[in-house]
Amino acid sequence: MIEDACAALKAGKFVLLYDFDNRERETDLIIRADAVTPHDVMTMRRDGGGLICTAVHPEAARRLGLPFASDLLKGIGAAEQTGDIPYDRKNHSSFSIWVNHRSTFTGIPDRDRAVTINAIADQVIKSLNGGGHNFAAEFRTPGHVALLRAADGLLDVRRGQTELSIALAEMAGTTPAVVVCEMLDNDNGLALSKEDAQAYARKNGLVFIEGQAVLDRWDRIKA
Repeated sequence: MIEDACAALKAGKFVLLYDFDNRERETDLIIRADAVTPHDVMTMRRDGGGLICTAVHPEAARRLGLPFASDLLKGIGAAEQTGDIPYDRKNHSSFSIWVNHRSTFTGIPDRDRAVTINAIADQVIKSLNGGGHNFAAEFRTPGHVALLRAADGLLDVRRGQTELSIALAEMAGTTPAVVVCEMLDNDNGLALSKEDAQAYARKNGLVFIEGQAVLDRWDRIKA
């Protein structure tokens, strides 16, 4: 199954990624940021319904100077305190800043968000390849695409959807910038159940994978 997930991610297809029964218990639609189209954004907001975020590799985030939102909010006393997150008592969230690409108008239509997401992926590629990059010249904030900064050490440190998706991208040998969107239940507004997410995957010919499978492969690679 991990091979199927890697192949799908590399091919620019959606993968359904469930985290853990003892964590968020949520399934995210994930897709390579450099493969995202306006239609993919529409699919995420229609069939996912959660936040559409772009997860970024920690080294790329460092080189691009992307901060953690919690650090930015310390000055006004609104930052997370240790243990604030009920599903992750040891770490702060991975949220960074929200951006729009400067070529967009409002930044919220599907096309605008796809442009922003593709440009983020381009910045990640350039930063990791040692090329020139100027994040501030290309983006303005606040915007409509949330950036997530993966933890240094990825799954060795934190086991959220951000780290799972970037770890999977590394395993697939593709750009470590991945769009993630939580799947919500249209009937009750809660997180879509694992069983319903699996049914969605079967209906649409998509790969469903659990975080434990990603973690197991990660641990074998690191051993």
